[in-house]
Amino acid sequence: MRITPRRLAIGMSLWFPNLFSGIRVRRFSDDWTRATVELHVNPLTRNYVKTAFGGSMSAMTDPYFFMLVMHQLGKDYVVWDTRGEIEFVKPGRGVLTAEFVVTSEQADELRRRAHGGAQVREWFETVITDRHGDVVAKVRREVYIREKRRVTESRQAQPA
Repeated sequence: MRITPRRLAIGMSLWFPNLFSGIRVRRFSDDWTRATVELHVNPLTRNYVKTAFGGSMSAMTDPYFFMLVMHQLGKDYVVWDTRGEIEFVKPGRGVLTAEFVVTSEQADELRRRAHGGAQVREWFETVITDRHGDVVAKVRREVYIREKRRVTESRQAQPA
């Protein structure tokens, strides 16, 4: 069965770590350039002072940049989420939203840089906002990209 943006959004929303953390994937764009994720702050996802638990906000941003890159580059690339940073700006309450964007131009540039097996590490940034559009947190995620060895080796083995 081919994974589609809609199937992945539903699957990620039902995946236990997200389901029980109040994280809902609203959508992946058909071209894999955008994703929208929500965190519903409730008694299971809030901290001692009844605002969004920082771990939940980090979890809501964990795999989405890497997934967008992976789906745009295709099966010939190794793509990993390697590092994350989060700066908490104000207490989060209600429904929090994060938008993830990796343009096709960015994906093409990553493909070019990873050509031949080069290791590429790229930082992506987003913000988490509340229902009023106020920034609750600023998030950075580092993604690792490398062309798979079998692809690089097969290209090198071809006669010139």
